Amino acid sequence: MIRQPAVAGSFYPASPDELSSQLDDFIPAGQDPRNVSGLIVPHAGYIYSGKVAGEVFASAKIPREVVLLGPNHHGLGDNIAVSGVDAWSTPLGQVPVAVSLRNQLVNSIPELSVDDRAHEYEHSLEVMLPFLLQRQPELRIVPISLGQLSLAACLKLGTALAKEIKSRQEEVLLLASSDMNHFSDAENNEKLDSLAIDAMTAYDPQRLYQVVRDNRISMCGVLPAVIVMQAAHELGARKCRLIRYAHSGQVNGDNSRVVGYAGLTLE
Repeated sequence: MIRQPAVAGSFYPASPDELSSQLDDFIPAGQDPRNVSGLIVPHAGYIYSGKVAGEVFASAKIPREVVLLGPNHHGLGDNIAVSGVDAWSTPLGQVPVAVSLRNQLVNSIPELSVDDRAHEYEHSLEVMLPFLLQRQPELRIVPISLGQLSLAACLKLGTALAKEIKSRQEEVLLLASSDMNHFSDAENNEKLDSLAIDAMTAYDPQRLYQVVRDNRISMCGVLPAVIVMQAAHELGARKCRLIRYAHSGQVNGDNSRVVGYAGLTLE
């Protein structure tokens, strides 16, 4: 069974040639990619967040296996839902699911359930695939969609993911999909985003969870970010590096109601 694209032609081009050309523009050439344990990448339409995403992907070595965690914007399906299909289709070709890794995670982590209802219309992981394919043609993925979780549940899941990844010979990259604050004016949005970014660059996932909650920051992927930060730390990461920050007003000129985008690496 193949998962079909939900947002090709809206969030990013449906034409393979147009999409490849856009990716070439967004992913800077001549970078010296680093070994990283995790990435935090925005998931808006490419016109808005593509440059931030492209710089993150250019800065990191992308192995063949990637576990992607993103927010469930639609609320469908189980709370921690792993895609059960064989592959995800993109305009650039099909991306196989890493079946062995998926089965290992599902069999070892009771909280994980196989449920594609959460993925059917969701864009937060789909938009990552063309970037990843551009950097790693042999890509295999495990997509995980997240609903509402407590801090304790996030930290537990991050630790469990790291334990299973450690046991594998194949290198595995963790990716958290998240935009930052939504729909404040640019000045206030940047202030709120800086609070969350400061917690991330301090490598403090518990502080990130709390500061987002206390300040009502509408960072849609805060849970994926907390989980990936926890897992990457268990895998040896000690530095969270901000690659680029931007907001939508810098693209469309409307600074009265912006969305923030931050790209970070965990290494």
